Amino acid sequence: MDSELCNGCRKCVNFCKFNALAYIKNKLIVFDDVCHSCGGGIIVCPQKAITEINKNIGMIETGVSEQVRISTGIMNTGEASGVPLIKELLKLIPTKPGIVFIDCPPGSACVVMESIKDADYCILVAEPTIFGVHNLEMVYELVMLFNRPFGVVLNKCLKEENPTEKFCLKNNIKILGRIPFDKELGLLNSNAEIAVNKNEKYRAIFSSLLKAVTKEVQHETTANS
Repeated sequence: MDSELCNGCRKCVNFCKFNALAYIKNKLIVFDDVCHSCGGGIIVCPQKAITEINKNIGMIETGVSEQVRISTGIMNTGEASGVPLIKELLKLIPTKPGIVFIDCPPGSACVVMESIKDADYCILVAEPTIFGVHNLEMVYELVMLFNRPFGVVLNKCLKEENPTEKFCLKNNIKILGRIPFDKELGLLNSNAEIAVNKNEKYRAIFSSLLKAVTKEVQHETTANS
């Protein structure tokens, strides 16, 4: 922040929804620990008194498993937003990438919005609980807002009534597949095992899911071409 250029108009302060800016005693203060790096303060400042600087918020790790290349972002503890990390990860996608999966955290926060805005297709994963329905509804509204094609995977399915399935049927949302609640699957995941390499049952489930998603993406691509 350049105090010589700032005229105290407070437009940046009024714009920031995360309270990362404050104008106190004729001085603009930036709380970088809660800044979400949206860039809005720079846009609204008529004096061009605000600029961005580099800050280390985490690291990126990359590895290869058979034919699958994986890049993951690891945020430093206490950082408010991982959006810059997501942007750097997206830069690693090749020009002609083939199939790319972008795995987001739960919810509909900034990192999710950054991840889905250029996606060809969104897979919403929902669990059979009231909280699962609440989370699914938020993400459903988000993909509708971004006008992204999408389908739902029902996770941890039990024999009992599934409230997330009822939500999908009520809103005419396509269900791509169902993953059962299975202790063996949870154990494989906790041991960092690749489930499809350890059990033919899981290979069949996830292969079927991949085919369903691929079919939907191809359909959307053809419809929009």
